[in-house]
Amino acid sequence: MTPSSASVAHASNNDFYADNEKLYVATDCIVFGFDEGDLKLLIFKRRVEPDSGIWSLIGSFVQLDEDVNDAARRVLKEITGLDEIFLEQSKTYGKADRDPGYRCLSVAHYALIRIDDYDKELVESHGAYWYTLKDLPKLALDHDQMVADALNKLRRKARQQPIGFELLPEKFTIPQLQQLYEAIYQRELDPRNFRKKVLSLKVLVKLEEKDKSGSKRGAFLYRFDAEKYQELLESGYNFEI
Repeated sequence: MTPSSASVAHASNNDFYADNEKLYVATDCIVFGFDEGDLKLLIFKRRVEPDSGIWSLIGSFVQLDEDVNDAARRVLKEITGLDEIFLEQSKTYGKADRDPGYRCLSVAHYALIRIDDYDKELVESHGAYWYTLKDLPKLALDHDQMVADALNKLRRKARQQPIGFELLPEKFTIPQLQQLYEAIYQRELDPRNFRKKVLSLKVLVKLEEKDKSGSKRGAFLYRFDAEKYQELLESGYNFEI
């Protein structure tokens, strides 16, 4: 019996995949949070070799039946209990010697979460902790480079889009918003110019409530108007800060 051309092609195709070397694909998550005027990063102590016991980003191998972005969302859900959060690919890391354990590519993602929203008991059960960027210990593998690249991407993104609101509580003051952008850019901003600029973006709604934790007079609270932002974005409005 002569095999059909289709079966021969199928067998040849299988041989092509079988005869080539394999590698793993992973995702590592750079999870940023904002707390008490500081930009923080969620890390944990690595539990597998190489570099077991060294502080590390949170990550996982990508499963055969899932997209890379879905793998990152799965990791974040497993660690923080959150799923509706800002998440974006940062960069792919593919140096041949980046992981001494095995040949492995990593697609890094950075996420922004409100630091009061996550499941604290779940995070602690995984041995994960928040560190300010200035106190960040040396991380495993090439994770230090991943953090630096993600922070640069966050800074570029924040300059063009108001993604900083992903890190703030629903109600916030202008000084709190300024503290956030100062933490992202790691430099001081002029209060008068910053206030004028952010109010000119037309995406803040002033509330009748005040935050009096800093002074008796207090500061008015604002909220981010997501619908207005979307309208302006679609019209081509420039949100540069």
